[in-house]
Amino acid sequence: MTQDRPNNKAARGRFISFEGIDGAGKSTHIAYVAELLGARGKTVVSSREPGGTELGEKLRELLLHQKMHLETEALLMFASRREHIAQVIAPALARGDWVISDRFTDASFAYQGGGRGLDRAKMEVLEHWVHPALQPDLTLLFDVPLEVARARLDATRTLDKFEQEQADFFAACRGEYLRRAAQFPSRITVIDSTQSIEATRARLAGILEHLL
Repeated sequence: MTQDRPNNKAARGRFISFEGIDGAGKSTHIAYVAELLGARGKTVVSSREPGGTELGEKLRELLLHQKMHLETEALLMFASRREHIAQVIAPALARGDWVISDRFTDASFAYQGGGRGLDRAKMEVLEHWVHPALQPDLTLLFDVPLEVARARLDATRTLDKFEQEQADFFAACRGEYLRRAAQFPSRITVIDSTQSIEATRARLAGILEHLL
């Protein structure tokens, strides 16, 4: 009779992305989700895009503050993402950790695609090149009317080049986010971010319970 050998290979972790236009309120809830998962015994890696790596953070400074050609902007976003996947996301998932990222590729479709008007076909080529076999297991899309989002932006700090855009830009970004949500309903869950923090966290806890 043979004995079963122990399986030392860690189960793949889970990948959660947070999305929404600037001022939608997603950042308020990232730490809460990390704490909730930690309380359930999960090792959590929190990161952000653009950024997440030493190179990515340098690219972030350029992307948020330097004017550039639209296609250059999109290419740099995906260059930062490629490094983020290679250095942070893929290794963490392989270890069995849970990854939370403040933005991922849906943001590129919303901002460079919807807001800036870059051809969606070009975005899809970049997506399939940079991460053909990787998508978040869950994307939480925080959605609010434009006037609410604008009112939430902290006027006491210097706004980056995206935050300084006009209402029509953010309307286009929001529209593309909602189009993506309709296209990928099994992955993207829309959160009504006009609710109270307590109500939103209760909704998040229920959603995460299904993933756990």
